[in-house]
Amino acid sequence: MSRPELSKLACSISRSGIGNFFLQAEGMKDLVSLAVGEPDFPTPWHIREAAIHQLNLGNTFYTSCNGFPELRQAIVNYQARRFKVHYDPSEVMITTGCSQGIDLVTRIFVNPGDEVIVPTPGYVCYGPDTLLAGGKPVYLELKEENQFKVTPEALEKAITPKTKMLILNYPSNPTGGIMTKADYEKIIPIIKKHKIIVLADEIYAELTYAGKHCSLGNFPEIKDQLILMNGISKAYSMTGWRLGYILADKEIIQALSIIQDYVLISAPTITQYAAIEALNHGDKDATMMKESFEERRNYLVSECNRIGLTCHSPLGAFYVFPNIKKTGLSSYELASRLMKEAKVAVIPGSAFGPAGEGYIRLSYSYSIDQIKEAISRIEAFLKTL
Repeated sequence: MSRPELSKLACSISRSGIGNFFLQAEGMKDLVSLAVGEPDFPTPWHIREAAIHQLNLGNTFYTSCNGFPELRQAIVNYQARRFKVHYDPSEVMITTGCSQGIDLVTRIFVNPGDEVIVPTPGYVCYGPDTLLAGGKPVYLELKEENQFKVTPEALEKAITPKTKMLILNYPSNPTGGIMTKADYEKIIPIIKKHKIIVLADEIYAELTYAGKHCSLGNFPEIKDQLILMNGISKAYSMTGWRLGYILADKEIIQALSIIQDYVLISAPTITQYAAIEALNHGDKDATMMKESFEERRNYLVSECNRIGLTCHSPLGAFYVFPNIKKTGLSSYELASRLMKEAKVAVIPGSAFGPAGEGYIRLSYSYSIDQIKEAISRIEAFLKTL
């Protein structure tokens, strides 16, 4: 029996560079990884305990597609308390992580032929999600000399009459770059002038090391153009719980919920209970983890520069993005050889779009001991070049 033919669109999407390296790493013995963007802390006990309590009560049924009202209120309170961002519970929808939310948002906004401005280096799903919605990704190059920020000149140049949406991700995966209030003030007039929808992926908001995170939700003049996304995975070490959320104008939330009702029904009930506990009582947990990540960042940046991998000090997230051009290898070649010859897993910069070439991504969400071992192996490998 011949295999059923897949759609041409599905066949046009390649596996992500991150996914490729995960597959290569499977089953490798003595591998030291700095590849995964996942906190090494266990989910705080009080959060797990809240979930266990609800399991014991048998509260495992569907919720509405928008999520528990108590959770949406907890999100509203959290955003106001931590970032001075103000929404109503009717302007909140729960998703199974930010990745699912990004897919959903592109579906409801992007028509065939619409252009979506996608940052590069940037997270791996933005371009493919645009293609799957029938749109065209237009890659906006972020430059190391500008600390990987979006500049008004580059943004204006990328906009055409077909531009429908701009995706922004700060703090950034993979660069660790941030945008300050002053940086945003330079591009807000351009966004407003061209009436572009902005999808702001702020999943690393809690992991900002230079003052408080500045959210795009702090700019009311673009609220009707803004879709703000966040979640619980990075701040509370809850990556496997799979819960994110969308903040947007009430009419946008209503449109999203119609599609969500067909493709998801609802986010996991137990995870929603755990998220209520995290958002209401997890501020100290998030701060403790951030302080630990900052110590690891300082060590990793210093060591990268010492062994010859030029590296700026990122101001957010938990990644460093060293420049590897002096090695004479492409990012894929270097990452492949590090895995095979040094038994160290890193992610090639090319996985994050065309402007990621010449860099590799290292995560400092691992223990100091693991980071030290990885650096020792990388240093030994570089001496063989």
